[in-house]
Amino acid sequence: MEEYDFLVIGSGSGLSVANVAANQGQSVAVIEKGPLGGTCLNRGCIPSKHLLYHADVLETVERADEYHIDVSVDNIDFEEIVRSVNEEVQEDADSIRRGLSSSSDHDLYDGEATFVNERTVEIRGGEDDGARLRAETILIAAGSRPAIPNIEGIDEVDYLTSTEALQLTDPPDHLVIVGGGYIAAELGQFFGAFGSDVTIIGRRPQLLPNTDEELAEAFTDRYAERFTVHTGHTATAVSQRSGQITVEAKPYEYGDDGGVREDSDGATVTGDELLIAAGRKPNSDTLNLSATGVETDDRGFIETDEYLRTDADGVWALGDIVGKYLLKHNANREARRVTLNIFGESPEPMDYDAMPYAVFAAPEVAGVGAREQDLQATDRQYATNTHRYADTARGDAMKADGFVKVLIEPEGEILGCHIIGPDASTLIQEVVVAMTAGSGTVADIKDSVHIHPALPEVVQRAFSGQFSRGRTDHQHQH
Repeated sequence: MEEYDFLVIGSGSGLSVANVAANQGQSVAVIEKGPLGGTCLNRGCIPSKHLLYHADVLETVERADEYHIDVSVDNIDFEEIVRSVNEEVQEDADSIRRGLSSSSDHDLYDGEATFVNERTVEIRGGEDDGARLRAETILIAAGSRPAIPNIEGIDEVDYLTSTEALQLTDPPDHLVIVGGGYIAAELGQFFGAFGSDVTIIGRRPQLLPNTDEELAEAFTDRYAERFTVHTGHTATAVSQRSGQITVEAKPYEYGDDGGVREDSDGATVTGDELLIAAGRKPNSDTLNLSATGVETDDRGFIETDEYLRTDADGVWALGDIVGKYLLKHNANREARRVTLNIFGESPEPMDYDAMPYAVFAAPEVAGVGAREQDLQATDRQYATNTHRYADTARGDAMKADGFVKVLIEPEGEILGCHIIGPDASTLIQEVVVAMTAGSGTVADIKDSVHIHPALPEVVQRAFSGQFSRGRTDHQHQH
């Protein structure tokens, strides 16, 4: 058995903690069963956003006639687009592997980690099958994988998850997507831009159900104009015949209004590819945590305290497997906090107060802080205002359809901000900084000089406008 000071399971954000341990002279082991770099690099953020940018360029060209510019697209080498993106991702993963393999400060083990006891793991599969490692400190950063819902016939059909969809070298003629979250939105946008007919089946009343309801409704309306959208539906059965996959769905009610957009008696959809985008599942079930004191919640996510310590002494966890926010920037922040708490003089709790999100679809959606439905569920007083892109010079020039929605405490504290429209993922950053590094009030943004006529004016004007008292009918100023 090999013994180490520090061991990390997974090679995503946890690697930065391992590097600090190595720099402090500790012996370090890294266990990874797949490509180095974690989900973000290999199967998530990096390849998907690279591919989506190609879609953005194509749609910009196709909209040129709106600006009295006559252009045409003569050729799209879809296979080369996918190949080049995946080759770049592979090279980045290989570069990390070469670095760790040649390092005298890290030992890299290939395979899947399973606990023997709280401080000992055994490797199964891979080149190091059967090896046992013991460490004084263990960091679990093993990530998540696509969740597959219990649909009749799902094991008998050829379906895609986001992993396989990012490697398709031909766009489907008709892509059927089960799921209504950000993965469905982004991959629907990508394949739709390159000519696929897209049908989305989502259980919730709106797409992007984790966003502010007003933005989710606007986003769903936009997608319903481009694609076939069955919200308020759940897939009940799938079957495959002659290369075609058929999905049967029935209404799925949430409260008084299930949000059924089409076919209230149900829907039957047939396409040549089926994408399951129904969320993600933590990889905790692969670790044999029953051999340890590490506890999980009812969904399988590892439970930690505010310092990211598990219930097992000397065992920490971060990233998707913790399940607080399944976002790479959150995992990176957690890694910085775990580093301080393991190697610093005194622990500090993890702060999630201003954790932003972004959906790189068309339109983009981004936000930070409280959603209006969160505030309505409490007795907290708030005020709200929205400002449309089209009511700024740059937004009008771009023919941009979207808005910024602001939620504040009556004395001016920023409670939340949500944006739908071009560059939402960039525009939200100003609000994140104000909430994190500034006073966290409206004045941080309203009183700052904004370049005219740049797009951030839409954020400034949302914070400078006439706020209305929060109410439940959603009839706010626009």
